[in-house]
Amino acid sequence: MPNESLLPIRIATRASRLALWQAEHVRKLLKSAAPERAVEIVPLSTIGDRDKIEPLTQLGGGSGVGIFTREIQASLLDGRADVAVHSLKDLPTEAVTGLTLAAVPPRGAMFDALVLPLGIETGEKGASGSRLSALGFLPNGACVGSGSPRRRAQLLHQRPDLQFVEARGNVETRLRKLDEGQFDALVLAEAGLTRLELAGRISDSLQPPLMLPAVGQGALGIECRSDDQATREVLARLTDPATLHAVLAERTVLSTLRAGCHAPLGVWTRPEGASLRLTAVVLSLDGVQRFESERLAAVASEADAIALGRAVAEDLQAQGAAALLGS
Repeated sequence: MPNESLLPIRIATRASRLALWQAEHVRKLLKSAAPERAVEIVPLSTIGDRDKIEPLTQLGGGSGVGIFTREIQASLLDGRADVAVHSLKDLPTEAVTGLTLAAVPPRGAMFDALVLPLGIETGEKGASGSRLSALGFLPNGACVGSGSPRRRAQLLHQRPDLQFVEARGNVETRLRKLDEGQFDALVLAEAGLTRLELAGRISDSLQPPLMLPAVGQGALGIECRSDDQATREVLARLTDPATLHAVLAERTVLSTLRAGCHAPLGVWTRPEGASLRLTAVVLSLDGVQRFESERLAAVASEADAIALGRAVAEDLQAQGAAALLGS
C-alpha cells in the first residue's frame, strides 16, 4: 500500500475563474503547511454551473440546496479527489455522510457590493456634505440584477420601488451584462470581486444595517473524507479559530431555522474582545416583514459558538420568523 504522506493531495473545485482562484489559494496554504506533499487541482462542473437559465432557487430539486457542491462532494466519496474547496455560503449545513468540514481558513470580505455600469460615478455630495450612497443614487424603479432572495428582500425593505431580474453566469459575465445595459445595478459579493482583482468595480459596500451578509459569506470551507486522518491532520493547520467560531454560529442559525442557503436570511458576526456579537434578520420575500435578533456571548469554543447561534435562532422562532422560511 502506498505511503499516504507521499501521495499528492487532489483538490476538487468548480471550474469558474473565482473557484479556481480559491482552490489555488488553498493549494498555497497546503504547500505551506505540508511542503513535502504535492498538491493538484481537479476542476469539475456542477449543476449550478451547467444550467444558466433556471433561477438558482429552482435547481437542485426545486430547493437550490447543494447545486454548487454536490458533484464536488461526490468526487471525494468516489476517490477522484481528497479535498474539496467550497464558498462556505454555498455549502449546505446538513453534513454528507462520510465527509467532514475539516478546515475554515481566515475569512475574506463578508459584505455585499453594489456595482454600477462603467462610467457611472456616485461621487456627488448630499446636503450634509457626505457622499451619497450608490443605492440612493439609483432612480425610482431601477432594475437590479440579483437572484438572491436575501439580497432582494433586504433591498426592497429599504427601496420597495426597485425591480429585480435574475443575474446568472460567472462574475465576468454578469459585469458584461451590466455594462451592456441589461440592469441599472448589480449586487455581488465583495470577496469575489476582490479575489478577481475587480474591487475597482465596487460602487458601494452594502453593509449593516442596510444589508446583512449570507451565512458564511467571504469564508471558504474545506471538506475531506471523514476517515482520511492524514488529510484531516494537514487541513487542521489551515483553520482560523475566530473565523471557525463565527461561521459555526451563523450556520447554526441556518440549521436551527431549517432554512436553506438561498433563504431571505442575513447574518452578521463580529468579535468584541473575547466575545462574539451575532445579529440575524429574516424577511418576507417582498421585504415588508422583517424580524431581527442580536446576542453577545463569550465564545471560547465551538460549543460556545453553536450555543450562540442557537440562541439567536430560537429568538427568531419565538418572534414568528420561521413562518417566512416555511419551517
